[in-house]
Amino acid sequence: MYGISYMTWVEGKPDQGEVSIWGRAGLPTAGEMSAVGGVMGGMETFSMVPRGPFSLTASIKFLEGFTPAAHTGSAESALELAFPVEGSWETAGVRVRQDAGDVTAEIVSPDKPGPDLVAAVHQQVERILSLDVDGSGFLAVGERDPVVGEIQRRYPGLRPVGFWSPYEAAAWTIIGHRIRITQAAAIKARMAEQLGEAVSFGGRVVHAFPSPQRLAGLDTFPGLAGRKPEWLRILAEAALDGQLDAARLRAMPHQEAMADLKKLPGIGDFSAGLTLLRGAGDPDAVPGQEPRLARAVALAYGLAGPATPEQVVAISEGWRPYRTWVTLLLRIQLEFQTGEITGRPGHARTG
Repeated sequence: MYGISYMTWVEGKPDQGEVSIWGRAGLPTAGEMSAVGGVMGGMETFSMVPRGPFSLTASIKFLEGFTPAAHTGSAESALELAFPVEGSWETAGVRVRQDAGDVTAEIVSPDKPGPDLVAAVHQQVERILSLDVDGSGFLAVGERDPVVGEIQRRYPGLRPVGFWSPYEAAAWTIIGHRIRITQAAAIKARMAEQLGEAVSFGGRVVHAFPSPQRLAGLDTFPGLAGRKPEWLRILAEAALDGQLDAARLRAMPHQEAMADLKKLPGIGDFSAGLTLLRGAGDPDAVPGQEPRLARAVALAYGLAGPATPEQVVAISEGWRPYRTWVTLLLRIQLEFQTGEITGRPGHARTG
């Protein structure tokens, strides 16, 4: 069983930290959801039918392999999520399984969610697992680009696994500003344990990241130096006002969404990009000026040195409309060959 409350890669930069960002196809409405309100063991359930290749096992194995998402357990089991639900910000606990292609989610907490909460959880889980995107054309990218095709075969069914919300993604970038990723991960975990709500999954407790209501009153927290508490308070207020709503951000033109996010204190180019790609789940964007992506492209395409921004833009044109997804695969391949994040080359397997 798994209790994951965060996942990302970060390394320090003078402005906001270099944030690895990788990973709109019709968010469903309540009337479009399948099997909503079904009962499995007394719990509300809903099902999700992936369009195109998808492997929950690959998603779990990916989360096992990268700090701060690293965890242990059988990848054949379920993925357990605890998070504040966008809009109401009520904490929900969800257990996700895949059987014969279809993906089923059980709402473990709260005990009797209303139809609006079920609909919101459904949308959020689909976005987290990139199941809100029609991936039926993804393999065609690999047919056009043999480099992409080779990586797709190495990591079959893997889609980007996002932050639970743009709010949590943005909060992570602030927590991780100018400190090591391991330090930031430890602080975020303590915040979840001390300020977030606990969800029980049959004898196992998972702590959700604190809701915006809780962070809006934050004065201080161990490890949060300088203006970070103030930035998190302002971020929380923005979330409560709807500024960080995932559907809103996805509906905006990319550059407009980036500019809107950068109005928040403590959010620069890298942080805005992470929030948009990994929080809101934009499937078709390429993070600009990211050194690790430049090295990943160079490694995959046999360039003499790190790819220039112009080279990344030119090469990535062939990845449309799944540029975020390809970026994820390239970053995994880079980590597999170099081990520069974890110090363990050859560990980043998802299949």
